[in-house]
Amino acid sequence: MAAAVQLRRDYDGNRLRREAKRSADAAQTRRLLALALIYDGGSRTAAAKIGGVGLQTVRDWVLTFNIEGPSGLVNGKAPGATPRLNGEQRGALLKILESGPIPAVHGVVRWRLIDLAQWVWEEFGVIVSKQTLSRELRAAGYRKLSARPRHYAQNAEAMVAFKKTSSPA
Repeated sequence: MAAAVQLRRDYDGNRLRREAKRSADAAQTRRLLALALIYDGGSRTAAAKIGGVGLQTVRDWVLTFNIEGPSGLVNGKAPGATPRLNGEQRGALLKILESGPIPAVHGVVRWRLIDLAQWVWEEFGVIVSKQTLSRELRAAGYRKLSARPRHYAQNAEAMVAFKKTSSPA
């Protein structure tokens, strides 16, 4: 059986309890109290029970605490997935969006998300869904706008004459 990883010597149980009392993060408080128990001579099994975790997790807390101190016991924000498009590709996409499609080259008269996704695939070899592309364009300040369809033979004067007018009350 391997020896337990020692806690850093510049802290003690009372100091960790004070840190836990000042903490606004519940998870950090729980971890600090579990480590305070270890400082006071308690077993790691008892610390795991206080923390509601297993022994391996307590060991991870000790390692993190030894390197970063109490601030290392705060849950960090998950990094998330890496973006599909890098800055250069995003710039090229916005440039082609601003210039508009060339019907003879692109085969479309206006850009749709699916057309832009196809262009990104052909240009960069990156698969981008319509939803992701929409999110990228919205982040760049673009909104989906489409003109209301109008019949080519619509007559404005005939529309005004056709409107019903009610008599004044």
